[in-house]
Amino acid sequence: MTKYADRIRISLLLLRLGVFLVITMWTLDKFFNPGHAAAIFEKFYAIGGMGEGIVIAIAVIEMVLLLLFVTGVKKTLTYGLVLLLHAGSTFSAFKQYLDPFDHLLFFAAWPMLAACVALFMLREIDTCFTLGGKQARLEEEAAR
Repeated sequence: MTKYADRIRISLLLLRLGVFLVITMWTLDKFFNPGHAAAIFEKFYAIGGMGEGIVIAIAVIEMVLLLLFVTGVKKTLTYGLVLLLHAGSTFSAFKQYLDPFDHLLFFAAWPMLAACVALFMLREIDTCFTLGGKQARLEEEAAR
């Protein structure tokens, strides 16, 4: 494998870990502070009246997805779902972008969305520290 291929693989790993970290913190917020998460669902997604049990169920599903994502399992599905999850979050906050200097932190969603798109588009070569399957075979073939 060339030194550039190694750099790309490590870069994709770092993007995957970065996206995982951010979305994991959002997911943990649902576990530890379901009332806050319910308020976010109501404000940004117009989904009101979510009970604690529903918020925690969503958090469990998200955590499973994130663990599959960070380990590179079923990449088309998991990377695609993470991309859709984050795109929904980014676009649901659209009003915040219209008053940028009062909501600067919301703009961090855009480079993360770009990272999600890059990971999805390059998922076949994102093989550093992923679990088995087709990706491991691709890695072995590339090493030859």
